[in-house]
Amino acid sequence: MKNELFARTHTTRRHFLKLAVAGAATFQIVPRHVLGGVGQVAPSEKMNIGCVGVGGMQGGGDVGGVSGENIYALCDVDEAFLNKAATKRPAAKKYRDFREMLDKEQKNLHGITVTIPDHMHATVSLWAMERGLGVYCQKPLTQTVWEARLLAKASRKYKVPTQMGNQGYSHQATRQACEIIWRGDIGEIREVHAMNGGGFARGVTQWPDAEPVPPTLDWDLWTGRAAEHPYSNKIAPIQWRGFQEYGTQMIGDWGVHILGPSNWALQLGHPKSVECTFVEGVNPVTYPNYCCKIEFPERPNKHIPAGKMPPVTIHWYEGSATKQFKLPAGLTETDFKGYNELFVGAKGFVGTRGRGEGVSILPQPAENAFQEPEAIIPRSPGHYKDWIRACKGGPPACSDFSIAGAYVEWLLLGTISWRFPNEKLLWDGPNLRFTNNEKANEFVKPKFRKGWELKDIPA
Repeated sequence: MKNELFARTHTTRRHFLKLAVAGAATFQIVPRHVLGGVGQVAPSEKMNIGCVGVGGMQGGGDVGGVSGENIYALCDVDEAFLNKAATKRPAAKKYRDFREMLDKEQKNLHGITVTIPDHMHATVSLWAMERGLGVYCQKPLTQTVWEARLLAKASRKYKVPTQMGNQGYSHQATRQACEIIWRGDIGEIREVHAMNGGGFARGVTQWPDAEPVPPTLDWDLWTGRAAEHPYSNKIAPIQWRGFQEYGTQMIGDWGVHILGPSNWALQLGHPKSVECTFVEGVNPVTYPNYCCKIEFPERPNKHIPAGKMPPVTIHWYEGSATKQFKLPAGLTETDFKGYNELFVGAKGFVGTRGRGEGVSILPQPAENAFQEPEAIIPRSPGHYKDWIRACKGGPPACSDFSIAGAYVEWLLLGTISWRFPNEKLLWDGPNLRFTNNEKANEFVKPKFRKGWELKDIPA
């Protein structure tokens, strides 16, 4: 039997709010107005949730993930997806335009899910937060670094419950990875390697020829803040993540899952620099295959005796660039088979797999040679339930935008780095800019189509 640790399902829940009730027999739903505002709901009451994006890659999954609550409204720019979702939930109101839904239903909703292309995550999330609604937004939180900072600031300003859809953060194995590292099992960690060989729209190197827009699709609304381009089924509904205009390719698709244990265990904050060390297939339309390294300075960590962690470099490999990864001395391909993240410590290695859903010392210890770490991090009721609990007055969700925003900021530096191969781009995190390359700064913030601009929020 392998010694790899996997999460076990926990079904117990904490109370959401400490409301006085006179026994179970007389328990009553507390009216929404008693709790004082849009987006708040009693723990005994089901949330009213509006789901923005109900088809495509994950729309149906997110609707299902919150279906224990009341799906009050469904919204999708593609009427085919919308009507299909509505057949399962005929009582839900239907909308094509998220703006109309939020303006009309903000008094009836407690929160929304956002499951749409990356380039529109920030726009829809911000609209909802401004209206006092909780937001569950799919990963990556945003398409650009500037938008990630914006949503983190918005979460502090509007004080609404939020969660990014990186499910591994709620998995027990991710938390155990942190606890193994904090216990010092593999000593100081100065490098991490993570990778994914997949990709979207690989081989597309110029804008696809125009095709008739499907009669069910509002292509202008789908385009949103991005520049106008002709519709093609090589873009929507699935391959958009490979396009520079709309997505983040694999660092945003799987990197945000895979590097979750690193972000949490190593207490990563602002990096010092990012550098693309290999790239192939550069073109003006889609993301190439590349690898990059992101350097972090020494950081505080209250969970370890030293109180701080040494500088560390995160290496990311995607697409065909995964062939650039070389195993460090002391590990074999058999040892690392099935893993996609490797912590390299002074005394050994830790590997994680999937979305952080498995963790092990590598090479795997002999049977009964490994002792599970003490559970320092509270275990999660589940990623969706974590957000719902926060909406009902519980603690903030584990990937609240104040956490997810800072995480995605450093992660998305990789989507900029490949444009400047073998050049170390020095990063000033507090001021959200590169200090040695003005051209690179042009990619920190998106270019907004007229009418779709987002305004910054003062810090």
